[in-house]
Formats: sequence, structure tokens, C-alpha cells
Amino acid sequence: MARTFLLEIGTEEIPARFMEPALIQLKDAASEELRFERLSHGEIKTFGTPRRLVLLVDALAEGQLEIVEKKKGPAKKAAYDNQGNPTPAALGFARGQGIEAGELFTEAVDGVEYVFAARQTPAQAAGEVLQSVCIRLLSRLSFPKPMFWYSREIRFARPIRWLTALYGSEVVCFEFAGLSADRKTYGHRFLAPEARVLPSADDYLQAMADGAVVVDQKERRAMIAGQVTSEAVRLGGRTSLDEELLDEVVYLVEYPRAVAGNFNSDYLEIPPEALITVMRTHQRYFPVFDANDSLLPHFITISNGTSDEFTYNVRAGNERVLRARLADARFFFDEDRKVTLESHVEALDKILFMEQLGSMRKKTERLAAITKALAAEIALPMHEVAAAVRAAALCKADLVTHMVYEFPELQGTMGGYYARLSGEDSAVAVAISEHYAPRYAGDTPAVTPAGAVVAVSDKLDTLVSCFGLGLIPSGSQDPYALRRSALGIVSTLALHNFNISLSRLVSLGLAELSGSISRPGAEVLAGVHDFLLSRVRYMFAEEGLRYDVIDAALGSSADDLPGLSARARVLQRKLETPELTSLLTPFTRASNLVRNACAHTPDPSLFVSDAEQKLYAEVTHSADVVKNAAAGGDYEAVFTALAALQQPIDNFFTEVMVMVEDKAVRNNRLALLQQIKTAFLTLGDLSKIVQEKK
Repeated sequence: MARTFLLEIGTEEIPARFMEPALIQLKDAASEELRFERLSHGEIKTFGTPRRLVLLVDALAEGQLEIVEKKKGPAKKAAYDNQGNPTPAALGFARGQGIEAGELFTEAVDGVEYVFAARQTPAQAAGEVLQSVCIRLLSRLSFPKPMFWYSREIRFARPIRWLTALYGSEVVCFEFAGLSADRKTYGHRFLAPEARVLPSADDYLQAMADGAVVVDQKERRAMIAGQVTSEAVRLGGRTSLDEELLDEVVYLVEYPRAVAGNFNSDYLEIPPEALITVMRTHQRYFPVFDANDSLLPHFITISNGTSDEFTYNVRAGNERVLRARLADARFFFDEDRKVTLESHVEALDKILFMEQLGSMRKKTERLAAITKALAAEIALPMHEVAAAVRAAALCKADLVTHMVYEFPELQGTMGGYYARLSGEDSAVAVAISEHYAPRYAGDTPAVTPAGAVVAVSDKLDTLVSCFGLGLIPSGSQDPYALRRSALGIVSTLALHNFNISLSRLVSLGLAELSGSISRPGAEVLAGVHDFLLSRVRYMFAEEGLRYDVIDAALGSSADDLPGLSARARVLQRKLETPELTSLLTPFTRASNLVRNACAHTPDPSLFVSDAEQKLYAEVTHSADVVKNAAAGGDYEAVFTALAALQQPIDNFFTEVMVMVEDKAVRNNRLALLQQIKTAFLTLGDLSKIVQEKK
């Protein structure tokens, strides 16, 4: 009869960031090990708290599945003589398989009879097999910074203090790190620290509940979210259930209890982003907001099962710690605003950007130049240009302030505040605060035009600098976060519809690094351009565009992002329509014919048939329509103009032989097809579109 299997690894407190990867590893490893050992089972579940990693397997079979292996031997005619007696070949084969010759049997393979030996692998009881499985599971778990404490050969996230292993009511006996597994477990360190003896694996979850441990991390997460929300309402406000903070706090406690605290309202004079950073990032508190999203002088912390009698101490202790943190933040803020933001620029000489590219001040100078050039390329209004260039000159100055030194995540944000306090224009301050956006996956790009130009220029300089020095991402290695920078560039260009080709954009960044990089400029230009296109692919795919549509749109000769986006969306909408379907075959045929042809303009005097003359007239007319529509970004009109060519193209291929012996006529017809291909490439490379088979 199948039984439940439990493995609990009791430890010292494991860092929260280690937990989720460890639980995934444990589940995957258990699945692999049980499959390897031929143990059928039901659902595999993993649970985790700071003090324990838990594996629960439902309906684990009592024993291994039996395996019968057949081994093919010599042909029957070679294995037996005319009297049916085994020959030396049969005897040798049987001896090699560890069986008697009489146990051999015959089967036909492709019409020929062969002798076979059957070997049965004995099945072991689950309790025996699980002993080695548990040891392998513990050995397979890896952590970013493991410790050793028992011997240098055994490493784990934190020292293991107990091991519980049960198969039903049977103890799975094994030893690891000097510990013997048994049926004892432990409850909450403070609320129920005594040992608990488990009659069977099925009693584990109830034992944890009785021991003040909410072992299921999903249940703990829901409890935390509910308690924090309720406490915020009780305080007359609301809270933001930050997902990253929830993910961390859930692995800091075994029995969550929300405790609300307060701080002096005078600290609300500090920029709210700084207060939130102190509370959320440094103290793991949930801030409280009013109905207008303004901070209230309250916070909510999650304690580890604090009893009522100790709640006051927990609240007072956290208030004391936060008070000291906020006092430091106010001191930094007061010190920083004694001088203007611009006065910090000179100190950027002391901060290194990259060894071969000088200081952050040098980067700032390049950034200002790129910003000015980019603003001119996209015809930004003059007042926006002035704001963008000024913001570019000041945007890194907050890196030398006390506040950003203490709280690096506030870079840019504090620069915006200090710019306002220094009397800078509001547009300049906003652009400074936006120029790091998007800061993370899912973040919104810079909203203002000036901020967007500075954001693109900053990321572009970093991208080109790294590629210029050969610091190119490979596989999962991306130490300079260049993929994020590239995605930030393309998402910002897309949001603002900045009409500049990606190749031209890269050349603007490259121009400011002349003589400072080690790789040839042409290589850098091509490398960064392709890297940006790879991020365009990613962005389009995330938006739900089909991969072949993306390939087709990128196959166009133009690489401005508004155009790429518009072409991809038109093609996506036209999928499976008769108009697009009818164009795919003639376009592909024309493309194949002109693949190696010399490019030149068709000569109407060399046309022989009405079909090619009519096609030339239609293509010439459509080419002008296509050019004008594309210049205005109207790719629906481009598609309509190209769709009108379908019948003339079909007539041409029906009535005209392209590859005739007369070289002049042949080349003239190829030139006409090249003209068609060029017109179609304005929309995209339609040969990339995959037609569904019906």
C-alpha cells in the first residue's frame, strides 16, 4: 500500500534569498531520484521556513517497479545443434548472463530466430531505497554561499541541526553531517521549542500547526498580506503590498504576526522615496499611505510569532531602530542641500566609470553631447532640448551626495530633488529623476521627452562603451546589465515614437568615443545594432507578436523603431487574410529569382509583352505611393498599395518567361522584379511569414 514520505531538514536560520531556489532544487531533485529508483508516487510538495526545508511525497509506492531485461544472443541455428542441444555458443551466452542454458528462449527478429536471456532486476522495498535517496538529495542541494561545520566535505546553507525522515510510520534510517534521521521534529523556536515525536509522515502538517509553525509558504504569504492590509486600515490608511518585500518577509518568519509602529511626523519632510527606501529596503517594513498616496507616520513590521506580552517590546525596538535610520537620512538630506547640485559635478572626477574610459565626469560630458545630437536628430522642441542638455550635465552629480552614498538605490531620484532645491527648471529636475528609467523589468520608461532623450543617451553610452572594450554579454553573464540597458533604449524609443534609425542612434554614441575604445568602430556599430535588434525581438514577442511576423518586419531595409513597430503590427493584423496570403508566393518567387542578379533600373524599351509593361506601370505608380506612405508611417496604406500589385504580378509570372536566352531582356525583367522586391521590403521580408498548412 502506498504511503506518504516526509523529509525535513532542520537548520539554523537560512537567508531568505536562498529559500525559493532551494525548494525548487529539492522538488526537481526528488522527482529525478524517485524516477531513477523506479518508485511511483503522487504529488511532490516542498515547504520552507527559515529553520526548515521540507519534502512531502504523496502515495509513494511500497517498492520499486520490477524490471525484466531481455538480452539478445546468437541466432537459433548457431545456438542449437540438429538434436536441439545447446552449442558452445549458447552455453557461453547463458554463462555470460548468469543463467542456465535451459532458461534461454527464442524469439523471431525480422524473420530470424534468436536466443534470448531474461534478467530480472530485483525490486527493493521503498524504505531501503529511500535511505540512499535522502543522502543524495541533501548532497545535491547547492547554495550561493554554503557553510561547512561538520567536515569540509559537507556544505549547506546553514548548519543542519536535525533530520526527520518517515515513510508512513517507518523511520528512514540514514546519517548525514553527523546526524541520524529519526521521527523527531521541532516547533517554533520560541513559542513551542520542545521536540515533537511524529507517529507517521501524515501527522507532520498537524504537528507543525500545533507547534506554532505555518510551514506552507503560500499560507504564510496570504497571512502576511491579510494582516498588513488590516493593520493599515486600522491606522486609517492603506499599504502597498510590494511583491519583492513579501517574497522576502515570508521566509523570515515561521508564524507571522503584524506589528504596527509609529515615527515622528517631522521626518515626513524628507523625500518620501528616501523614507520608503529606509523602511522597505533596509528594515523590511511596510509603509502606510493615506488616500492621496502620501506617507503617514506609521509602519508595519512582521514579527516571528510574537505573543501579546512581548508586542510592546517588539514595537518599541523597531521604532527605536527606525528613528535612528531616519535621523541619519535627515542629516544627509540637510547636508546635501547646503550646496547646489551643480557644485557636485566637479567631484565626479573622483568616481571611475570604466578604467579605459575615465571618470563619471567624462561620461557626463559624453552624455551631454549625445543628448544634444539625439535631440537634434528627432527634432525635439528647443525648450525640451535645453532641458535635456542641462539635465544630462547634472544627472550624475547626486552620486557624490551623502544621501546617495548611503542609499545607492536613490540615485537619480535625489538628483531630481536637489535640482529643484538648487533652482533648476522643473523639466530639468524631472528629466534627472527619470534618466535611469526603466530601472527593472516591468518598470515604466521615462515619460517626459527630455527625460527620455537623456535616458536613451545614458544607456547608449554605456552600451557602446562596453562593446567598444569587448565587454559583451554571453549566455547568462551580463555583469554590466547591458540587456536591461538595451531593452530600456528600445522601450523608450517605442513609447515616444522617436523617429531615428537604430544604426544612426548607435553612430551618435560611437562618435563620442572615438579614440577611447579598443575595437574597430565598424565592429562596434554592427555589434550594438544587432544587440538592440535582439531586444526589439524580445519586446515584440512579449507583446504577443508572432516570431515570423517579427522576422519579416526586421527584414525591412529601415530600422527605425516606430517603423518596425508599425510594420510588425500591420503584418500581424493581416495574417491569414487573403490579401497577405496571395502576396507571399509571388514575393518569394521574385526574391529567389533576383537573389544573385545585378541591381539596375528597368528599361521600358526592352519590354516585349503587355504583362511586363503593365506590371512596370503599376510598380512605378505603387512605388511612389509606398514611399510617401512609409515616410508618414502609414503602413496600412503601404500594404494596400502592395496588395494592388498581386494581380499584375500573377499575370506577369503566368505570361512571361524571365530567364530567357536574350541577356538584355532577361536582365531587364530581373530589374523589374528587383524593383518589386524593393517596394515590398518597405513593409518587410514576406518570405519569413510561415503559412499554416490546412
